Order: sequence, then structure tokens, then C-alpha cells
Amino acid sequence: MSTFVPKEVQAGLDSARLQSLKKASRLRLSVDGVTYPVLRMWKTGFSMQAEAAPQLRGYVDLYDGAIHLFQCLIVASDEEAGELRYEFKRLTAVAETPALDFVRAEDAPVALLPADTSVT
Repeated sequence: MSTFVPKEVQAGLDSARLQSLKKASRLRLSVDGVTYPVLRMWKTGFSMQAEAAPQLRGYVDLYDGAIHLFQCLIVASDEEAGELRYEFKRLTAVAETPALDFVRAEDAPVALLPADTSVT
């Protein structure tokens, strides 16, 4: 049995796979106010559709819908089967609160009340 697939059939399979990835993914990349859809993401990188993706390099923001997930430093890696792959040089999760430089006790007061300055 042969595993050879004609070029036309392979192109059709690749096109169908890319369409299903586009529908399933909510991830998007934001660069200088321009957004690009992300097809899939893995531990060390992500991929975008080759004809819609520019050769990006540098600092970008990665979103899941409206939720800001990561600030990334990326470099374009390679193109395969209609996908342009990018690798992370740095991947930093976005936090909603600023980082603390000390350990906060669980029973610490939330705020301080001012001293009573009234004279009787």
C-alpha cells in the first residue's frame, strides 16, 4: 500500500486543517496596534497562518480574546504546511496586580486609620 498523496489532495487537507485551527483558536497577537490571529500555541512558541502573518521579530502582546495573557519577545522560526512558526525568546505572564518585593502576612491590616487629632 502506498502512502503517496497527490499535491492537490495535500493542499486541500492543509487548507481544511488551517480553517479548523482558525475557528478553534481565540488567541491573537498584538503588535503596534495591529492584531493577528494565532492558530495554535505550545510551550516554546506559536504559529500563525503564513499568508496573513508578517515576519515578526521583537516585543509583542499575546491575548486570549480580551484577556492579556503574555508579553513576549519573539523571532520567526520557519514555515511549514501553510503555518509560520515563531519561537519565544522571553515569555512573561501578565499580572493584574503589581509585584511585591516583600512577603505580605495573611493577617496584615488592609489600611491604617489616622490618629485622632481632636482636642476635648
